[in-house]
Amino acid sequence: MTRHSRGLPRFVRDLLASPPPRGQGLNLWFYRVARVLHPYGDSAEITELLTTITAGERVKHGEIDRAVERSAATAWKPGQPLPSRPQTSAWPTVNVEQREAIVRDGGRLVDLWEASPVRLEDNAAHTEAIIDVLFPGKPLLCAGRSNYDFATRSREEWRGKLTALQLIVPSPMSAATGITQEGKESAHTLNNTGARRFLVIEFDQGSVDQHAALLLHLAERAPLAIVAHSGNKSLHGWFYCAGQGEERLERFMRYTVSLGADRATWTRLQFVRMPDGTRANRKRQTVYFFNPEVIKE
Repeated sequence: MTRHSRGLPRFVRDLLASPPPRGQGLNLWFYRVARVLHPYGDSAEITELLTTITAGERVKHGEIDRAVERSAATAWKPGQPLPSRPQTSAWPTVNVEQREAIVRDGGRLVDLWEASPVRLEDNAAHTEAIIDVLFPGKPLLCAGRSNYDFATRSREEWRGKLTALQLIVPSPMSAATGITQEGKESAHTLNNTGARRFLVIEFDQGSVDQHAALLLHLAERAPLAIVAHSGNKSLHGWFYCAGQGEERLERFMRYTVSLGADRATWTRLQFVRMPDGTRANRKRQTVYFFNPEVIKE
């Protein structure tokens, strides 16, 4: 491979021709394009090519190197079906008409509660039991009191402490610490976040009844495991997604964003509300829906 894309197959050159700008999926684009470049050069050559093509963009330190390293495990091989073209457009705008129709014709918070296969009807804290179901075995979990006060510990090290916390990463961690994009060691980095286990969908705009209607609608399309109140004004819906491909999950996420979901939870290391945990304002993050049956492993 040279510094330029001459000599590469046409579909690879097409991918390289349209990198998205920062803020519109550039990091994911690096990963997806690096996947199809591995058969045509080594890691150093791929990094050089991607660096050249995105010159002028705000590329973070080590961002391309990490994408090339991570993509090697899922590298495309000639003869396999061609990978889908990366999404290069911005997140969709809200389809107001569709959202309003779903809210108008859908259920409410009480309907979400009534639909829950498991109901937590007493005042006891169920955080520990819920986390055991969501994350069986002995995983490493990243949780905290705030975005600045957190740790990654084994499930047993956290036992008895989770009810008092408000935040958790909805996927197991792969190591106790990792390296941030700024090159610093931390317990909360993309570098030490494991494979997706849950994709969490949150709606900020509208009432909790509207959020419940939207989550019930989405539950017809994906396995909804749990819905927790944020302790403020929104609901967090946890959709079980272990083993699902990123492209399929991105299509689902884009659909939720078109209904008004917060796209921030697409980021794999994003903190979300601890189910039945305690918000900083001391309000309980009540669980209104719990379906352990959709969790397969």
